[in-house]
Amino acid sequence: MKAAVLQKFGDTPRYQDFPDPVPSQNEVLIQVKAVTLENIDKMMTEGTHFASKQFLTQLPAIVGFDGIGELPDGRLVGFGGTKAPYGAMAEKTVVPSMYTVPVPDDVDAVIAAALPASALTSLFPLKWGAKLQQGETVLINGATGVSGKLAVQIAKLLGAGRIVGTGRNPESLERVIELGADAVIDLTQSEQQVMEAFKKEADIGIDIVLDFLWGSPTELLIKALTPQELGFTGHRTRLIQIGEKAGASISLPADALRTSGLEITGAAAGLTAEAMNEGTNLVWEWLKGNKLTMDIEEVPLQDIETIWKRNDFQGKRIVIIP
Repeated sequence: MKAAVLQKFGDTPRYQDFPDPVPSQNEVLIQVKAVTLENIDKMMTEGTHFASKQFLTQLPAIVGFDGIGELPDGRLVGFGGTKAPYGAMAEKTVVPSMYTVPVPDDVDAVIAAALPASALTSLFPLKWGAKLQQGETVLINGATGVSGKLAVQIAKLLGAGRIVGTGRNPESLERVIELGADAVIDLTQSEQQVMEAFKKEADIGIDIVLDFLWGSPTELLIKALTPQELGFTGHRTRLIQIGEKAGASISLPADALRTSGLEITGAAAGLTAEAMNEGTNLVWEWLKGNKLTMDIEEVPLQDIETIWKRNDFQGKRIVIIP
């Protein structure tokens, strides 16, 4: 069979022949239909991720850890639990049967591969972490990325009254408005202008922040949320830390927590097995109702070397098709 094969850490995976997998006891053979290319895939192959050698225990190996595929009986499933040398970016793979979940009828394999995981990134924090209430204001810091655009749509579906998105790409910011945001903030402005924009929104009232950026933009946002005079804030702002596209650390003054009503938690807060099941089913329902959209580029498996080296797909998801 054909597969995207990594020979050694630091190499680019190559499209080449690889022995067909043979399922052992409690494993199932998967005919792979679609696999999303994630940043973590690149980090794993570079050997820079802390779990690189945990998942790529032997080389050469096929890259990719989960995807959408077809069982021998024709059922479409999501799969995970791949074990080296058989990863997901191949015509076939094998996984333990317990690591497969059915894909609902009428949901396309490419959409099933690309959209649900990104949607859950914001659904869990909004619904179970911050417990979004009808009519509340949500600021999405980093709304122009794949997950950020979905967060705008999901906040709207969950009943947010006002949605504000931030980003650096003018065309993507326009798209964020089209998807349901009421206002956007261009982070390419001067720090003073960004601060003034954040302060304007803070004065209106921000209930929840989904933060995909961290770093300098979040420092400015927190500063804007911090009162300049001592008094009763009377307002809580729940900031959910999700990503770190603008930096891995911030400077956090004590008064930012002491006087602002700001509460900072991580994306996994409130996540339970029950929430996982309920959230996944909710995403499937939204997909079947055409209530979520995502920019997707489908790439043939044979072009894996070319797409691996590209960096021009900001704001859209790349899906590998064997």
